[in-house]
Amino acid sequence: MIVRFTNKDIICQIVYARIEGDMIVPSAYSHEFPRYGIKVGLTIYAAAYCTGLLLARRILKTFNLDTIYDGYTDVSGEEYNVENIEGKPRAFLAFLDVELSLTTTGARVLGAIKGPVDDGVEKLHNVNRFPGYDAESEEFKAEVHRDNIFGKHVANYRSTLQEKDVKTYKKQFLRYIKLGRTPELIGKLYIYIYIYIYI
Repeated sequence: MIVRFTNKDIICQIVYARIEGDMIVPSAYSHEFPRYGIKVGLTIYAAAYCTGLLLARRILKTFNLDTIYDGYTDVSGEEYNVENIEGKPRAFLAFLDVELSLTTTGARVLGAIKGPVDDGVEKLHNVNRFPGYDAESEEFKAEVHRDNIFGKHVANYRSTLQEKDVKTYKKQFLRYIKLGRTPELIGKLYIYIYIYIYI
């Protein structure tokens, strides 16, 4: 699985090698989301999660695994690993390629990993890189991760910045303001994307 970030887009692709060159099976892009109501914030953690989730749905449908592996439909931020079902095809296994993106704790690229994992794609991963993991106590707080999946960290930052520095707030969140996207609305918009992906 290839994950790439640009200034305005997130690209997730499943690629396999052939003699004649690399073959892309399905792809998912965050620039697909404006038709479902999300016109801004296409590169935040929540968008990365949704893009990965959309890619997973497409790959599972491509190989007729979507009816076998439903995934974890409750977006709670908890750790989830798909179990292979005896007598059925194995879960789709993907290896991550992030190129030069950093995989430090809480990085956006990890959202693109969590989306497919929640949807039933098998990946080698560890929760100690997801948002909500505390290295000192070695504990994982799923509610912090869930907040990132729903963009609550962006909403909190917007609210804080609006109180402290209105000028910077208006500059940084100009497109949100023009579209009337309040901080409270961010998480609700991503719920629509999750519903769309599973329909």
